[in-house]
Amino acid sequence: MASASDPVGVFDSGIGGLSVLQEIRRLLPAEDLCYVADAAYMPYGEKPKALVRERALKIARFLVDEQHCKAIVVACNTATGIAVDLLRKQLDVPVIAIEPAIKPASELTKTGVVGVMATPGTLSGEKFGELHSRFSRDTKIISQPCPGLAKAIESGKLNSIRLRKLLTRFIKPLVDQNADVIVLGCTHYPFVRPLIRELAGQDVRIIDSGEAVARQLQRKLAASGLENGSGQEGHERFWCSSEPGACRGSIAPFWTRDVCTMALPA
Repeated sequence: MASASDPVGVFDSGIGGLSVLQEIRRLLPAEDLCYVADAAYMPYGEKPKALVRERALKIARFLVDEQHCKAIVVACNTATGIAVDLLRKQLDVPVIAIEPAIKPASELTKTGVVGVMATPGTLSGEKFGELHSRFSRDTKIISQPCPGLAKAIESGKLNSIRLRKLLTRFIKPLVDQNADVIVLGCTHYPFVRPLIRELAGQDVRIIDSGEAVARQLQRKLAASGLENGSGQEGHERFWCSSEPGACRGSIAPFWTRDVCTMALPA
C-alpha cells in the first residue's frame, strides 16, 4: 500500500520533463520526486510506437516496484498518446498524463487560429487526433511537426544559430496563417519559450501544459489521501538510461539544485 511519504515518479525521454518537474516542485514542495530521463531513446516522438510503449512500461515499473512511487507522471506528450492507457491498466497507482493544451488555446484565440508545435509522434497519435477532432469544429488548429527540435534543445545550446533556424522554420507557417496562440506540445519546448516568443511576436500567446499537470497530480494525491503534509522540503533523485555523467551535465542547467544522476538499471 502506498503512503503519503512515498515519492512521486516522473519520466520523459530526456530533459524535457524537467519543465513539468519544475511545476510539480513549485506546487508540491514537500513531495520527494524521482525523475527518469530515458536519454538513450530520446526523442520518443521519432521512435516506433511499440518501442515507446515498451520503454514507458519498463520505466514505470522501475519507479513503482523499486522506488515505491505512489503516483506516476508521464511528462511526455508522445508517451501519453501511445502508452498511457497501457500504464493505467498495468499499474496500481494513479497515472497522470500530459496532453497539448488545445482546450485553453481554443478559449484564448481571437483570430480563431491555433498552432500546435509538437513531435511527429505526438501529432500522429490517437490522443492528439481525438483532441483535434473535439476542438477543430470552432477553431482552426494547425499541426506543426518539429522533427529535430527536442534533440536540439537537449544539447543545451539554446542560443545557437541552428536552433534559431529550426524554430523560425516551424513558427513562420503558423504566424503566416494568423495563429495568435501557439501550443507547446512537447515538454522540451518551454525551455526555449523566450526565443519562440521573439520569433512569433509579442501578440502571440505561448502556452504549455506543465502547470495543469502539476495541479492534476495535486488533486489525485489529495483525493487518495496521499499528499505529503509533512511540511518538510522534498528531495529529488535522478536516473538516466545513458551515461550518468553526461546526463547530469544535461540536467544541471535546467535544475536549480544539486543534481546526482544514477544509471537506470538495464
